[in-house]
Amino acid sequence: MKKNIDYLLTTAEKQTLKEKKITRAMLRDYAPDEVAASIDAPPARTREVNALAEFQSIPSLGINFATELIRQGYFSLEQLNGKSAVELFDAFEKHSGCWADPCVEDSYRLLVDYVKNRDLSKRWWHFTAERKAYRAKHGFPADRPKRAWYETGVYPKMAAHHKS
Repeated sequence: MKKNIDYLLTTAEKQTLKEKKITRAMLRDYAPDEVAASIDAPPARTREVNALAEFQSIPSLGINFATELIRQGYFSLEQLNGKSAVELFDAFEKHSGCWADPCVEDSYRLLVDYVKNRDLSKRWWHFTAERKAYRAKHGFPADRPKRAWYETGVYPKMAAHHKS
């Protein structure tokens, strides 16, 4: 697991940790369920904490990517088992209403590869050539959103869905 997982703690959760004399740095050594117990998280928040930790455990995928997966209804790598990177990426673009930076598709390719192989040595940029070859041959869906992420203002950090 990565050393620094961003759990997107609320002010109240940070206060709970303070009252329990637990620093955020200490959370690095906690399992996700222990983090949830430490912040007195209800079941839905516990599910989110577990998902944030699991998704950010993949090298070079950061908090923005993890939160987007949660927004799309994914809370575990197991839920992504059997899905293709193209399917996930195209669904992401439809969900966001804009087309994404190409590195985001590379990140989905890393995600799918990781679900299958649990290879910690790969990073999102290792999938650039694969993405380019696929898109050169197959293109994009006809119903792909027309506007780019940088034109919408909705996802101003979309290109940063991964963490280099």
